[in-house]
Amino acid sequence: MSDSTSFFNQGTAKGAADSIPEIGIGMLGYAFMGRAHINALKKIAYTYWPPPLMPRLVAVAGRSEEAVSEAAHRYGFERSTTDWRDLLDDPSIGIFDNTGPNNQHLEPTIAAARAGKHLICEKPLGRTADEAYEVWSEVEKTGVKAMTAFNYRFFPAVRLIKSLFEDGTLGEVRHFRARYHQEWLVDPKSPTSWRLDKSIAGSGALGDLGSHIIDLARYLVGEPQTVSANLHTFTKERPGGHVDVDDAFDAMLTFDSGALGVLEATRVAPGRKNHMRFEISTTTGTVIFDQERMNEIELHLAGSEPAANAQGFRTVLVSEAYHPYWEHWWPHGHMIGWEDSFVHELGHLLEAIATDSPVGPHGATMEDGYRVAEIVDAIVRAAETGTRQEISFRQLSA
Repeated sequence: MSDSTSFFNQGTAKGAADSIPEIGIGMLGYAFMGRAHINALKKIAYTYWPPPLMPRLVAVAGRSEEAVSEAAHRYGFERSTTDWRDLLDDPSIGIFDNTGPNNQHLEPTIAAARAGKHLICEKPLGRTADEAYEVWSEVEKTGVKAMTAFNYRFFPAVRLIKSLFEDGTLGEVRHFRARYHQEWLVDPKSPTSWRLDKSIAGSGALGDLGSHIIDLARYLVGEPQTVSANLHTFTKERPGGHVDVDDAFDAMLTFDSGALGVLEATRVAPGRKNHMRFEISTTTGTVIFDQERMNEIELHLAGSEPAANAQGFRTVLVSEAYHPYWEHWWPHGHMIGWEDSFVHELGHLLEAIATDSPVGPHGATMEDGYRVAEIVDAIVRAAETGTRQEISFRQLSA
């Protein structure tokens, strides 16, 4: 690994920021996820004050020279390139931010780590568990800070739920139920895209949406042990080509702890824009999170009500100064949005780099990315064979 101080530039910002080291950002991709990451990097500079490091948008890479040049101008990168390898040769770039399509996760991410760049790679880490394992194992050898981009971990409400498990308020988990529904493929005439091509995406709703709720299941409940599942493609031919990935999946899990889980995701649910919801039942209560009401949780704690006839759920507004991440934001009751989870996520990575602290347990590591991919593959096997599958995880080879 190269000396990380080589891409820290002291004192280039003005005024009070003179003492904050800069770190150069090289980004692969600039579409939906790239835009979300860029927005976050710009906000970190003033919401995290003082930020652990000051992000500097050095270069962005993409396939089309005209489009990537326009993106660089639009977002404020200093330059653009059509070859992501150019980012690895630039000593001023300290973080390689991979927001490219799924088939661009393996080679660029490993190469960036070998070049000494710290990393964040969008999920899924690989199109298969084998790919994700290779990314994890090769990146681990380099010693760089590396994160798999599961941004839902960084919602204040999700972090509050995590803390309720950590302090014992919520007891042992009995049931985890999660769903992630979207509608953008309801119309069979909707055109195909790279997300519907297995050679690029790896899987459909399972890897795209399901990976998020699988990661949350692991983060909040623990490792799953077995799974049975269904996968289905409702529309196999669309304008532009054949569809060879799933439109929807459902799965039933058992966890090492003895808890049970039910997961489902679909991209053909009319009326559902970006509906991600989970409910966790425990020995002491139940907690519910709905991403479309991301600043709230619904909480019932058994036996905590003043009278038997007052039992029920209460809505907790997660916006107090003592709630996770709210030291960076507004007075209580003034809400933040989906895009701000990326501020927390990338801010966490910058903190890990600046203080040489671990990315985990709250940030998703490369190993977390691999383990989610292993569960995705087990769901595929369960659906294809019609039999319950054991879930096992590989260790790093010596």
